[in-house]
Amino acid sequence: MTLRSASAAALLLLVAACHSARPARPAPDPVPTATPNGTASASALEARDASSPELDPPTDGPDGAEVAAEALRLFGDSVAVGPAESAPDEPTWDIDVRSYETHDRVTYYVRRFSGSARQHFAEQLSEGTRYAPMIRAKLRAAGLPEDLMYLALIESGFDVHAYSRAAAVGMWQFMTTTAKGTGLRVDWWVDQRRDPVASTDAAIKFLGWLNDQFGSLYLAAAAYNGGPGRVSRGLTRHASAISDAEGDDVFFALAETKYLRAETRDYVPKLIAAALVAKEPGRYGLTVERRDTLAYDSVRVGKATPLAAVAAAVEVPVRSIMDLNPHVLRGMTPPADSFTVRLPVGGAAVFDSAFAALPDSVRQGFRRLTSRKGETRASLAKRAGLTTTQLAAYNRSLRVAQSGAVVSGQTVLVPTRAVLAAARNVPDPSVERYGSSSATHVVRKGESLSTIARRYRTSVSTLQRLNGLKKTVIYPGQVIVVRAGTTRSAASGGRATNGVYRVRSGDTLSGIAKANGVSVAQLKQLNGLNGDRIQVGQRLRVN
Repeated sequence: MTLRSASAAALLLLVAACHSARPARPAPDPVPTATPNGTASASALEARDASSPELDPPTDGPDGAEVAAEALRLFGDSVAVGPAESAPDEPTWDIDVRSYETHDRVTYYVRRFSGSARQHFAEQLSEGTRYAPMIRAKLRAAGLPEDLMYLALIESGFDVHAYSRAAAVGMWQFMTTTAKGTGLRVDWWVDQRRDPVASTDAAIKFLGWLNDQFGSLYLAAAAYNGGPGRVSRGLTRHASAISDAEGDDVFFALAETKYLRAETRDYVPKLIAAALVAKEPGRYGLTVERRDTLAYDSVRVGKATPLAAVAAAVEVPVRSIMDLNPHVLRGMTPPADSFTVRLPVGGAAVFDSAFAALPDSVRQGFRRLTSRKGETRASLAKRAGLTTTQLAAYNRSLRVAQSGAVVSGQTVLVPTRAVLAAARNVPDPSVERYGSSSATHVVRKGESLSTIARRYRTSVSTLQRLNGLKKTVIYPGQVIVVRAGTTRSAASGGRATNGVYRVRSGDTLSGIAKANGVSVAQLKQLNGLNGDRIQVGQRLRVN
């Protein structure tokens, strides 16, 4: 037996002695039972609050602090053993949940998570065990509470491919513009909103900005959900009504004014309820299965490298490489530059030589064709052995004449079957939807309110008023309202830029066609449309 294992065994004996010296614990609190409408019964929750006699501390056995010190000496911070009041059966939180656990909306969501949504919530918690160590470590390094990880739980259930009705994507549910403002790559080939590591870094950066702006974690969380402009305007408009509130109480005071949208008013109560249930799943009748923790090696590969070739080099299924690289959308790395991909742990040591030994046919992501005179998208796709959708996906800049014929002499990329098999069927990452008719601007690095005001021919004071800003401090990725209530004809459409038009709210095919001097039939042919249906954010070629 090694010295380390012997010490570990001794530690286990110490821990066992501690537990044997303690009196028996009282029976666990009752689990809420589901009522006919699917929520937990109020009586079950009330029973949980019934007081129980406190236990006398053990009079013999080693002190809990001594056990913790020995554990820390042997295993560092990988073992979470502390004094009795910090034991796993007595959880603690680094966000304030105790002050609000009896709030009506908090108890409502506790009942939901432990009642009608119990199984679904438990599955989401299980998925979270894969990412929790990474998220907590990054939050801790940034000086933010680790329990903010439960924002990802209520945003997406830790689903890296979550896609909302508003076109927010990923575990942390970023809109495209906000994601880019935090430094994420979002384009046709790569969407880092789906990358659990990069998106966590971006979410922490964004939350840090919001916390600095509002001075309250719960106001920051509300702004994360509803937008900082909305929260700022609410604080300004209802300053007198919430003047007596301080710290995190300010959020609840603002929520009572009904100024925030219902979703945002419930966002913080949902976060608190999630933290309460997640820290004590057994108390609420949940069974959480632990998943393998996210771990990987990284290597740099060349442009247009198929994920299937990466998988072949390290002898794992393609699905394993896809799961480690959920942000790679088209089955291969981008065709314009080299790219870092993730491999199973240990793969980096053998990758270079194994990849070099693969046949060229495996390592190449596509072959090239040249378009011919008179070819249409359909005939060109047929010659390439692709569908028109597949042709368009890998040839975004393919030029088509007004007649509907593909301009001859163009280089056409034809992806391999292995690339197509690893491609993800996801919406266009450029799609962005907003519920407001106001004109907005996404702050870029180096911009100030004064430069934005000059660009939109307005004043700094107007921008502050529209966005409820008490200070002129703004940050990259922040969405600023620059003009309120702008509208336009729903059917008129607008002129395209560089031959591409981006669909806006209320547009119709006929309006877009008229504004750009083409027919509806030509628009359909240029864009491979079978009907008249278009969606906000969709890019349409008009020539």
